[in-house]
Order: sequence, then structure tokens, then C-alpha cells
Amino acid sequence: MCELLNAGSGNPLEQFVLLAKNAKGAAAVELIKQALEAPGVYVFGELLDMSNMQDLENSPNGKYLTLLNLFAYGTYKSLAESSGSLPEMTEVMTRKLRLLTVVSLAEQNKLLPYNLLMSELEISTVRELEDLVIEGISAGVVLGKLDQKRSCFEVDFVIGRDIRKIDMGNIVSVLTAWCDNCDSMLTNIETQVDKVNKEKTDTNNHKAALEQKINDVKQQIKNQPSGEDGDPDSRMETERMDRRDKKAAKGKGLRGSSKSGGSGSFWKQ
Repeated sequence: MCELLNAGSGNPLEQFVLLAKNAKGAAAVELIKQALEAPGVYVFGELLDMSNMQDLENSPNGKYLTLLNLFAYGTYKSLAESSGSLPEMTEVMTRKLRLLTVVSLAEQNKLLPYNLLMSELEISTVRELEDLVIEGISAGVVLGKLDQKRSCFEVDFVIGRDIRKIDMGNIVSVLTAWCDNCDSMLTNIETQVDKVNKEKTDTNNHKAALEQKINDVKQQIKNQPSGEDGDPDSRMETERMDRRDKKAAKGKGLRGSSKSGGSGSFWKQ
């Protein structure tokens, strides 16, 4: 068994699940102890589901199955509530259960005050609490920052814990509601996109129609005949020439009349 446990695995729990297929009675109990103390093992659902583990329920070793359930779903305070029906825990088990309790608290709130953590974990000093959290950060169980000035732990990431089968219905309901909200938001976004596209099309059509009207007017001006109906500058020039010709003709007429009148008077005398 030790050789297999030391062989390594991508999933730290997998080696215990493989061994559980043939472990019964005292061997199953020993396997549970090793899993609860093993570094990197923080989920236990697969092991808990093994038939050989479940067979411990109605045996003298049933308290170890209860302990395994506690690590899978419970918190450190659950330990005090079930102390009479649980086997003695080692220091390594105790620290692991406290870390799992931090995970459960972090799933509910990303800002964890020191006084809350110390109460939930039954830790009496800040130094002990910070050492525990630093251990969890080093193990990758939680990620975040210890803010000593504000006396709190700011959580950035936590691993996921095991989920009870009876909680699956609630999780499915939450995910279904979330999917429905996403669908509703997507529908609203698509509606807004269609509206914007229609307004853009209408604007482009209006712009094209306006440009066409401008081009038509320009073409009409170009096609107009010269003269009175032609270019305004041409008409003005024609009018100036007409006025000049009329003045010239009028001047000639006046000079002719003066000459004729003088000659008649001369001969009459």
C-alpha cells in the first residue's frame, strides 16, 4: 500500500480511490486515516462513494465513516457537535479541517475578519491564525492577502469542496435561473443591436437620398440654356450691354435733332 501511495498521481485522491476497491474493515479505516492526513487531498467525495467505505456505516468502525463525511462536508465547529461519535484526530487532521473551514467561509464572503476566523476555527491568537492561512496559501487551498492593519483576510481564490447529493437540486435550480437570466440579457442585447442596425440603415438611406437630390439640382443647373434663362452673370452682362447700346442710340438721336432745328431757323430768316 505504501508503495502505491508514494507512486504519485495527477489527482491526489485517485490513489486512495484505487486502494479502496479492495480495502475492507481495518484496511478501510487505515485508508481513511491516510487520506485525511495526506498533503494535497482536500476533497473526499469519490472515496466516500466507494462501497467498501459505505460498508463501515453499520460496523464498529462506523465512526471513521462519520469522520470522512465531516471532512467532505463539515467545518471545524461540526467537530465539536459530533465529538462523542468521532475517533481521535491527529494534529495534521485538525489543521486540514480548519483549512477546509476557511474554504467554506470564503465561499460565502471574500473579506474574512480575523475575529470571525478565530471564532469559527477556535484559535486564540492572531499569530496562529495567520500561520494557518499562510499554510493554506502555500498549499494552494486559498489565495489572498492578510491585511494586518484592518485585521482581515482578503480572499482571491479558494478550491471547491465536495457537494452533497441532496444539495444538487438547489445547485441545478441556481444554475438554471442563471442561464435564464443570461438568455434574457442576450435577447435584450440582440434587440438593441437590431435597433441600432436599423437606425444606421435608415441614416445611410437618408444620406444617400439627400446626396442624390443635391446631384440632381446640380445637373439641372448645368443643363439650363445660356442667356436670360442661363447663367446669372451672363444675363447681367447682356443687360449692361443693352443699356449701353440704348444710351448710345439716344445720344445720337439728340445730336441729330439739334442739327436739324438750327438749319431750319437759318433758312427761315
